[in-house]
Amino acid sequence: MDVGEVRIADDRDFERLKVLADKHDGWKVEYKKKDTTVWTKSTQQTEFKMIKLHTAYKDVSPPLLFDVVMDPLYRKKWDVYMLESRDIGSLNPNNDVGYYAVRSPPPFRNRDFVLQRSWLQTDKEWLVINHSVFHESAPPKKGFVRAISYLTGLVIQPDSSCGSKLTYVTQCDPKGSLPACFVNKLTQIFAPNMAKKLRKACLEYNEWKKAHQPSYKPWLHPEQMNLPRLDVSRCVSTGHQELQEDILDESLVEEQEICSFEDLDNL
Repeated sequence: MDVGEVRIADDRDFERLKVLADKHDGWKVEYKKKDTTVWTKSTQQTEFKMIKLHTAYKDVSPPLLFDVVMDPLYRKKWDVYMLESRDIGSLNPNNDVGYYAVRSPPPFRNRDFVLQRSWLQTDKEWLVINHSVFHESAPPKKGFVRAISYLTGLVIQPDSSCGSKLTYVTQCDPKGSLPACFVNKLTQIFAPNMAKKLRKACLEYNEWKKAHQPSYKPWLHPEQMNLPRLDVSRCVSTGHQELQEDILDESLVEEQEICSFEDLDNL
């Protein structure tokens, strides 16, 4: 789907994600350690490269991994990069729109997104995709740079025994004027760290869920979905994608000024 396009995802959208996940032609390996590999690929959409991560969790089942990815309350507990997340509305039980704000390491501006998320569960795999859209209730705001997700997706598959395989693909434009050194850190540090944090979150999820609405899983049970119906006529741009006043020229930041992503773990 294109940026700004709001519709129910169909088989073609999920098939595109699977092709990106499975095919490695034109991809360059940037990181490889044990069960985790990170690739990058240049595209014509933006100067920032597409990123793909593949990892395996021998002690995490696919249904558990899917629950952790989809549970919004639990994400607020384990995702140290998330500043704010709120639902806006749903197209149907498998397609919703929401606002998501993320922390950037100092001295960079924090980023935020308005995203349509779509998911599909089959007999053998679980797929999640999102892309940037617009909504009147979430205009760009001061202190944040409105970033763009052309496509971000997850493919979860069963591995040997009770384990799982995860492939994560993302094509984003953070907007602003981020220097190349920041993007290098994103590729080489953030993606593998995300994989480690996600595994840890999975191992702690069942115990946490016992005390937090254990039977409430609207991503599995459509009858539990209580989001308001999305009014597509309100899914329009409210102005510039970024606020122009007092924007920091991030391209002038020296590499040594950038805090490592590990520092964010303590926030």
